[in-house]
Amino acid sequence: MDFKMLSPLTLAYMGDAVLDQFVRGHIILKYQSKPNRLHQEAKRFVSAKSQAQTLEALLADDWFTESELAIVKRGRNAKSHTKAKNTDIQTYRKSSGLEAIIGYLHLTQDEGRIIELLNEIVKRVEERC
Repeated sequence: MDFKMLSPLTLAYMGDAVLDQFVRGHIILKYQSKPNRLHQEAKRFVSAKSQAQTLEALLADDWFTESELAIVKRGRNAKSHTKAKNTDIQTYRKSSGLEAIIGYLHLTQDEGRIIELLNEIVKRVEERC
């Protein structure tokens, strides 16, 4: 299957789940705390605002390959038929772009690159906070 042909919002849907699972594993190992604290920590990584900031930083550093950047842009430019909760539309679109590339790398089973990206996201969020 050519995963580039999937809707960018479908890729973002998958990417959201992959990022959430990775972050949960990270914070469980790091904090070994009660679920409420874990949830508060997870929000730092998976909120639309955090994802948008991380994407902006990755783009500024030319972190993505040319083909990955095309997926990011498709995700960012996709028109969603649902209203963004708790954020403005530009922030929501940027977060969708980051989630889309995560979803794409996961579905294509590019394990080395997906782990590299997820670790980079965690690193950059922790440096910001």
